[in-house]
Amino acid sequence: MNFTITDGTLGATQPAVAKPHPGFFSQVGEERFRKLVNDHYEMIRHTPIAFMFPVDYEEDFAKVKKHAADFLIQICGGPDYYAQTRGDPRMLARHARFRIDEKGRRIWLGCYAQLLPELEKEGIDPDYIQSFWDYLNTFSMLMVNTPTV
Repeated sequence: MNFTITDGTLGATQPAVAKPHPGFFSQVGEERFRKLVNDHYEMIRHTPIAFMFPVDYEEDFAKVKKHAADFLIQICGGPDYYAQTRGDPRMLARHARFRIDEKGRRIWLGCYAQLLPELEKEGIDPDYIQSFWDYLNTFSMLMVNTPTV
């Protein structure tokens, strides 16, 4: 598997975003998927981008984790929990109020890059894991809205 983070350029034409292979969610399952997202955000708690999340408010931080898991589960072909509870994802609009730069994007992705190899050890098809990574890598480029200083 290749968890290289592609360079993103603010204002550049972004590549098309392909959804992960639905086999990823099927093999991982909802419980393990939620654990992956939870572990990801727990890692973020100890990074320089922790300030972007309500890490000091457990109830609010739990909501962030739930919303992120619901969104990613839906994107990966699972139940549409996100749409049921939050409506249309509109991720660009939802993230517009946050100052997201390339450096922060790399930290966010780096946390997933550390966690995803464990899934292969658990028997998840590496091609499915790669499709999930490719989605995160490309989709996260769209979220960058601030130049890195």
